[in-house]
Amino acid sequence: MRILHVLGKLDRGGVETWLVQVLRHIDREKYQMDFLVHTTDAGAYDEEVRSLGARIIPCLGYTNPAQYARNFLRVLRQHGPYDVVHSHVHHFSGYVLMLAKMRGVPVRIAHSHSDTRLAEPGFTRKCYLNLMLHLIKGYASLGLVVSSRAGNSLFPSWRDDPKWHVRPYGIELAPFEEKVDPREIRGRLGIPSLRPVVGHVGRFVEVKNHELIIAAAAELVKLMPQVMFVLVGDGPLRGKIEGDIRGHGLSSHFILTGIRADVAEILKGGMDAFLFPSFYEGLGIALMEAQLAGLRCVVSDVVPPEAELSRGMVSWLSLSAPPRKWAESLHAILTASGSCAVPEQVRAEYSIAGSVSHLTGLYRSGADSIHLNAVNP
Repeated sequence: MRILHVLGKLDRGGVETWLVQVLRHIDREKYQMDFLVHTTDAGAYDEEVRSLGARIIPCLGYTNPAQYARNFLRVLRQHGPYDVVHSHVHHFSGYVLMLAKMRGVPVRIAHSHSDTRLAEPGFTRKCYLNLMLHLIKGYASLGLVVSSRAGNSLFPSWRDDPKWHVRPYGIELAPFEEKVDPREIRGRLGIPSLRPVVGHVGRFVEVKNHELIIAAAAELVKLMPQVMFVLVGDGPLRGKIEGDIRGHGLSSHFILTGIRADVAEILKGGMDAFLFPSFYEGLGIALMEAQLAGLRCVVSDVVPPEAELSRGMVSWLSLSAPPRKWAESLHAILTASGSCAVPEQVRAEYSIAGSVSHLTGLYRSGADSIHLNAVNP
């Protein structure tokens, strides 16, 4: 079976990391995965993806519908035929799947990874979103949502449509089961020994709300002057965030690591608490990974509740709560005794093996259903 995944770029984001983990664990003799991306710039995962036998195919012009259609149809003609087009580009999936239908791709999947309803669109944007929702409803043969909120964002009536399925991401558990030496990890990052550390993993973009992280840090330093903050990730707002840290006089309390391949090790050995104040999330893979690493977390209450893997590991706070409240919640975690862990049965439920099994089952059932409908119209 040949599957074409459609996404922006193969960088180290949550969706991209999950897809690469799927590629590592899927039976590549039975399932050929390729990736259509909307850029010619290199992605962090490109080399590994190609080494695993998948192709990365640029398709440019997504801001120009006519140009994009020509390029997309050419990709399907030159690199296909594909049994499945699996689109990960939120509302734009409507246009992608319409084009896939035009080329006769039998299984067309819209996958909702995010909840963008809090963003207030203008009139033109609202018209675009409504059109894309109409196209998704008409041209998606299957739908996947990572949480209830992600489903409500992309297709409000998904609960009443049997072609839509809710399934949280699977996670590669092995890196979270390996022992690490915290002193070595912290030394690698330049963290002075015995300093309490609050961590965050996420792109430097507005939705991740680094502004609140910095404001909470300013308050926490008053309660715990030795505290450190480690921010893992990169993005277009990095320069602004660095400037805000300096402006608050907090440079000596922050370490920005950039994009890292050893995130699991940093979570396990380099952090004592995890802060996740996003304005919205489809699910929150970084939050789930933090819990798998044994970290207690302080999280905005707009993050889907499905991301809480074990009761007591997540403290939920309103985004309207003052930074002092966020600092107090972090302080309580950093001064608490005892450890915590995600139960084994929950870890198994969120394994990448289970995710791959569910995904391939959907691919097969989608293809079988279409075949039966063709035989028995």
